Amino acid sequence: MKILGLGNALVDVLVQLDNDKIIDRLNYPKGSMQLIEAEDIPKITNTIESFPAILLSGGSAANTIHGLSSLGTKCGFVGKVGKDELGDFYSHDLESAKVETTLYRSETVTGRAYTLITPDTERTFATYLGAAVELVPEDLKSVNFKDFDLLHIEGYLVQNTSLVEASMKLAKEKKLTISLDLASFNVVETYHDFLSTIIPDYVDIVFANEEEAKAYTGKDPFDALNLIAEQCSIAIVKTGKEGSLIQAGKKNVKIDAIPVNALDTTGAGDQYAAGFLHGYANKLDLNKCGTLGALLAGTVIENYGARIPGKLWEKVLEEADKIAQEE
Repeated sequence: MKILGLGNALVDVLVQLDNDKIIDRLNYPKGSMQLIEAEDIPKITNTIESFPAILLSGGSAANTIHGLSSLGTKCGFVGKVGKDELGDFYSHDLESAKVETTLYRSETVTGRAYTLITPDTERTFATYLGAAVELVPEDLKSVNFKDFDLLHIEGYLVQNTSLVEASMKLAKEKKLTISLDLASFNVVETYHDFLSTIIPDYVDIVFANEEEAKAYTGKDPFDALNLIAEQCSIAIVKTGKEGSLIQAGKKNVKIDAIPVNALDTTGAGDQYAAGFLHGYANKLDLNKCGTLGALLAGTVIENYGARIPGKLWEKVLEEADKIAQEE
């Protein structure tokens, strides 16, 4: 099975600070997340230039696709970046992970998400969406979906309802399975009516954490799971330290979280989806799919950033193989 991701193409800029004064100088509430404008970028870059930074091709769907490709699943990604160095970096970074990339180019600069990490591990986010949000239905072509079996969409895209609906129609014309990660409870609240239409009509697999599930159904995790499972083939509700709940038809599975020393929860949901979809692509049962999801989620939160560091993948692949081979 070959999996295509569709999402906001954002370069993650992880910056390790040695004090809190930088946050104060930028006038950002510590621990907050704010959207910034293009004119704010020079101030940030000048302020953080003396601190070490790590660049990664990010965005929720791209994080999931990167995890899937690292597990050995064949993948592709569609997004939009600027005609600039960061756009080139984004393309090269995904391609180096063996991801087939279709990146449309805009005159607007590439989107980026600054993650400012203070010594107490608190994270303050400043996100410029830039070219990422300029992906439009007219960009998508039937050929984008050719040879793929599953389309994975990040929930942040539902702010562009026409793009999401167009992508799902094209995917279904090509007989792709569709998975959707609800991404954020406030997005679910804002676009509840739209989600209530597209999920029953198009979506086969729904990923949600307990807050997103409650925003969508008004119910606590187990009852929310049941309601979502009535609208799609497989419903997953992630419950943090308690693990996750999975339902397909009348079959229910509870997956325990892997005990870890949590350092940074960024990307936990994205990597859970990667593990689950890798299992699904290899026709593993729900229990194994969920366990693979828990493995990747548990591994990523022991490290900074939304990706599992390269040095850890050998061990992850060994564990993933054991899970797949278990009787």
